Amino acid sequence: MLKTTRILLSAGALLIFSASAAETTPQYGEELQGFAFPYPIEKFAFSSQGESLTMGYIDVRPQGKANGRTAVLMHGKNFCGVTWQDSIEALRRAGYRVIAPDQIGFCTSSKPASYQYSFQQLALNTHQLLATLHIDKVSLVGHSTGGMLATRYALMYPQQVEKLALVNPIGLEDWKAKGVPWRSVDDWYQRELKTSAASIKAYEQKTYYVGQWKPEYDRWVTMLAGLNNGPGKKRVAWNSALLYDMIYTQPVYYEFKNLAVPTTLLIGTADTTAIGSDIAPPEVKAKVGHYNELGKEAAKLIPHATLIEFNGMGHAPQMEDPARFNRALIDELNKS
Repeated sequence: MLKTTRILLSAGALLIFSASAAETTPQYGEELQGFAFPYPIEKFAFSSQGESLTMGYIDVRPQGKANGRTAVLMHGKNFCGVTWQDSIEALRRAGYRVIAPDQIGFCTSSKPASYQYSFQQLALNTHQLLATLHIDKVSLVGHSTGGMLATRYALMYPQQVEKLALVNPIGLEDWKAKGVPWRSVDDWYQRELKTSAASIKAYEQKTYYVGQWKPEYDRWVTMLAGLNNGPGKKRVAWNSALLYDMIYTQPVYYEFKNLAVPTTLLIGTADTTAIGSDIAPPEVKAKVGHYNELGKEAAKLIPHATLIEFNGMGHAPQMEDPARFNRALIDELNKS
C-alpha cells in the first residue's frame, strides 16, 4: 500500500566545520535524524524489491501567486534535497510548487540492507511518489548524479516532463569507455567508511568549487559528515558503495539523442568531476571531467538543447552564485 505521512525531523545543533575540529562533527541518524531542516520532511512509504521503504521529500507550496506548475529537484551523490534550499526559495517566490525528494539510499530515505540500484528503479520510485501527490506534469531539474536520474526519468516518462534542466550533470561522458578503471563494491565500501568532514571538504573544495570556499558550504559538509559517521555509518557506506557502482556502470550518455523534452544544460565550466578519476592513470585522468567541453558536446547530442554556461564556476553553480543561477533557471523554466 502506497501512502504518505508528514513528519518534522528533530532539529540538532549545526556546528561550523573546521578541519581542526573534525572530531566535534555531530553524529546524525541513518536518515539524518538530528539535523536541523528548514522545512518539514515528508515521508512516502512504499514497497520495492520485497522491502518496506520510506522516501523523504520536501514539498513546498508557492509563496504569493501560484503559477500552477511544479518543479521537481533531483539531488546529486554528495547532496540532499535540502541542499537545493536557495533554489527552492527562488522557485516558490516565482510561483512554483517545489518537490525535492531524497532518493532511496540517500539522506532522509531508507538505506536497505540489499537493493538492486538502477536509475530506472529510482525513476520509478519518484514516479510513484508524484502519483500519490496527484502531480502529472513537472519541470524536472537534476544536478550531478541527479542529472543522470533526471535524464532517465525524462526518457521513461516524457509525457510527464514539461521541461528538463540539467545542472552540471555527471554522465556527460562514459568514464569506462575512456579508460577509468572499475572499482568493486567492496572497494567502494572501504573507501566510504573512511569519509570524514575533512575529506569531504577537501574533495569538494578541489573538485566542486575550483579551490575556493565559502562559509555557507560548511553546513552541508557537517550534514554529510554527520550522516556518514553516525550510528548507521556501515549501512550508509554500503548503500553509497552500491550507488557509486550504479553511476559507473549505467551510463545515460548514449541515450541523450533520444530525449524528446525541451532540455537546458546549465554548466559551470570549471567543473572537473569524473567518477573514478582518483584511481585512473594520469593519461586517462587528463581526458575526463572537462565540463568546458562536455557541456558543448552534450548540447549537440540532445535534440534542440539550450546551453547556459557559468564561466569559471565549478560543479554546483546553484550554490556558488545562487542569485545568478536561479534567475537563469527560472527564465528557462518559464519559457513556453
